[in-house]
Amino acid sequence: MENTRILLVDDERLVRRSMEKTLLRAGFDVDTAEDAREALALFETALADQEGGPYALAILDLSMPNLEGIADPNAGLQLLSKLLELDAKLPVIVLTAFDEVARAKEAVARGARAYFVKGRESGLLEIVNEILKQS
Repeated sequence: MENTRILLVDDERLVRRSMEKTLLRAGFDVDTAEDAREALALFETALADQEGGPYALAILDLSMPNLEGIADPNAGLQLLSKLLELDAKLPVIVLTAFDEVARAKEAVARGARAYFVKGRESGLLEIVNEILKQS
């Protein structure tokens, strides 16, 4: 999966770093953001990047600071909609805490390819690889 670019967005630094390490060890090129605003800026830059190209996949937390920088339990859903407006074919995985599974299912209904309950990074790799094979 060398040169496969992934955008990883989570406001929890330790969670973000753990997932980033897992994805890097698997050979992915990973960019990280801690909120929706930073993620959107990275995404728009990647779309215009002639050398690196757009992201092959995005992994978004549901609850984080939104595009205005305000903590929002629906920021991930808003970012999902915005990213899919810019790239309708973008595969997206939504990250969720154990008690947010109903909201994660809503994200899938809105266009995310899958959701992942945080805490088992090896399981995340399985989902990432499966989605990239299908894309």
